[in-house]
Amino acid sequence: MIRVSLTLLIFIYLTLFLSAVIALWIWAEWRRTRNERRAVRFRVRCAICSFEFEDSSDDPLPHCPRCGSPNERDPFQLL
Repeated sequence: MIRVSLTLLIFIYLTLFLSAVIALWIWAEWRRTRNERRAVRFRVRCAICSFEFEDSSDDPLPHCPRCGSPNERDPFQLL
């Protein structure tokens, strides 16, 4: 039988518990950022009226549904 002191057993338990919590936190952050990037992939902001709309077409100059002006596909950045 392997003899382990109580302090070593508590240390091992806490180390495993904290590493599992940190791993779950990193996984959740990675998933959250991936979902945010996926959500803004087709979002376009109008240069004239600042209206944000989604356009999943292949048109290089999508037209704003509010004012009708053509807009370039700039990478949308979250604030």
